[in-house]
Amino acid sequence: MKIGILLGDDIGLEVVPEAVKVAKAAASKAGLDIDWRPLPIAKKGHEEHGTTFPEITQKTLYDLDGWILGPVGHNAYPRNNPTWFFPPIRKKYELFAALRPSKSFPNNKSVHKDVDLATVREISEGMMYNEKVIAGAGEFRPNDEIAIGMRVVTRKGANRVAREAFEYARTRKRKMVTAAHKEPVYKQVCGMFAEECRKVAKEYPDIEYNEGLIDTVASKIAMDPHRYDVIVTTNQFGDILSDIGAGVVGGLGLAPGLCVGEKQAMAQCTHGSAPDIAGKGIANPYAMTISTQMLLGWLGRKHKNDKAIKASELMLAAAEKVIGDGKVLTGDIGGNAKTAEMGDALANAVAKL
Repeated sequence: MKIGILLGDDIGLEVVPEAVKVAKAAASKAGLDIDWRPLPIAKKGHEEHGTTFPEITQKTLYDLDGWILGPVGHNAYPRNNPTWFFPPIRKKYELFAALRPSKSFPNNKSVHKDVDLATVREISEGMMYNEKVIAGAGEFRPNDEIAIGMRVVTRKGANRVAREAFEYARTRKRKMVTAAHKEPVYKQVCGMFAEECRKVAKEYPDIEYNEGLIDTVASKIAMDPHRYDVIVTTNQFGDILSDIGAGVVGGLGLAPGLCVGEKQAMAQCTHGSAPDIAGKGIANPYAMTISTQMLLGWLGRKHKNDKAIKASELMLAAAEKVIGDGKVLTGDIGGNAKTAEMGDALANAVAKL
């Protein structure tokens, strides 16, 4: 199994190595052979190759099963310089769905206890369409008084993200999918999305299926998140819902994510590069670690690799043990441990399972 390591910027340089450390411990215990491929990207890529997305990285990613991408601090990049840009990885490698679980833990502060839900967000079209077009832009101003944005939904895009949501639901205890949309208002775009979700639902009789209006779903996640298991929705709606989900369980430090395509996947947690705490050794490695855990699980299921599935299960069990014990946690979740100390605790927990 070939997996890339792309550190990103700022705290990415701190949390990605810890995630890899835990993954290596789990892979060793499960007997899983991984060919790790460190690759330059972001600021380091620019320093070494003159661009934030070097050609060597672009070419190598095509040959990998998946990769770990640390957060990229593109907000601080120089403007009007074409060599400084956010790497268009999702588009280039046809990643179309982001799986973003939200899980609370008993000893951590959270709005609600016993939360375990996930948002499956379509990421190749929708309102966030600008980087997906072949030419031109998805939004524009015909004059200084008017701004216009486009929203795109295709049957292919809606169908495949719905299918990914149902497959993901099969790996979870409750086995339930809720499609979130606004069909009564956006009759065409949300209507097409809902139509495809209903079609796919018929192929999964083992999964409970229902629908909800996006504003109602957002409100109920805030008030009663226990009613949901897997929520599938369009791009911008999913971007918002996944952050609400992170908020109700304790913040973005507990918000992992996995971007998937037909054959490849990318571990990418929800939080940003947090330059304000970079270099201090206090960033929470949980989200990046569980993003990596999700990557191994997805690859294991995709390739019918029991060792990868086992390694994924070991990583998840170790994370639940460390956070449950509450002894070695970073400051954002109630502890005083350093990033590397929590990473060590996670790796040690794997070894003891």
